[in-house]
Amino acid sequence: MTWSWEYLPSEQRVTAGAPADFLAAVQHRAAELVRAAEALYLDGTSYQGSGEPMRYLDVAGGLLSYYVVPRLELVVVCQVTPPPGP
Repeated sequence: MTWSWEYLPSEQRVTAGAPADFLAAVQHRAAELVRAAEALYLDGTSYQGSGEPMRYLDVAGGLLSYYVVPRLELVVVCQVTPPPGP
């Protein structure tokens, strides 16, 4: 298995109405989270713990909510909140 990330429940639902530049920053941070999880859980499929709690990350003035599922080798992005408009 290989580490990856995805939107849950769906990209359309999670990113609805967010500006393209903000979403590019979200995707960049999600890729960084995947690399970090890969380094932390060398073999995620054999992980025996209860998993990680939901975490929040500041992204380009907005917010990204995510959690890591080691056994699936997956970073799940479940909510994005773009920065306030002008």
